Amino acid sequence: MHLLFRKIAPLLLAAAMVSPLAMMGCRSQETVYYEQWEHDTHRQHIDLSKRSAEEQREYADWRRSLDDHH
Repeated sequence: MHLLFRKIAPLLLAAAMVSPLAMMGCRSQETVYYEQWEHDTHRQHIDLSKRSAEEQREYADWRRSLDDHH
C-alpha cells in the first residue's frame, strides 16, 4: 500500500496543481467573450453578475450563438 501511494502521490499533486490553472484559462477566455459582447452592444463595463437578469440572458443567448457557429 505504501509503495502504491508513493507512485500515485506525484500524479495527484500534479493534477491538483494544474486544475486551477486550466480553470483560469477557461475563465480568461470567457472574459474575452464577455468584453467583446459589451463592446459590440455598446455597454459600459460592469461585472456580469451585477447586470439585470434580462442582460444576463442577452449575453447568454449571444454567447450560445457563437458556439452554434463554430
